[in-house]
Amino acid sequence: MRRVHVIVRGEVQGVGYRYTARLIAREVGVSGWVRNRRDGTVEAEVEGTPAQVDEMLAWMAEGPPGSRVESASVTEQHPDGGVGFRVVE
Repeated sequence: MRRVHVIVRGEVQGVGYRYTARLIAREVGVSGWVRNRRDGTVEAEVEGTPAQVDEMLAWMAEGPPGSRVESASVTEQHPDGGVGFRVVE
């Protein structure tokens, strides 16, 4: 299993990024969470097989229609065996 911490920069708030990320995460089969940060970025942790995480990261680098992703910083984390993917308010 692989777990990553991601910070996404650009026009990623107010465009449905978090809720679309939750839908995509469930389709891909990863666990974790996503939330908006006060600085205008989106933060997430994603866990799954390496292929699942790569698929989710590819989507996160593009985002939903209406968003404009400038960058996505990825840091490896230790897997924790989480279940489900949620939007953190």
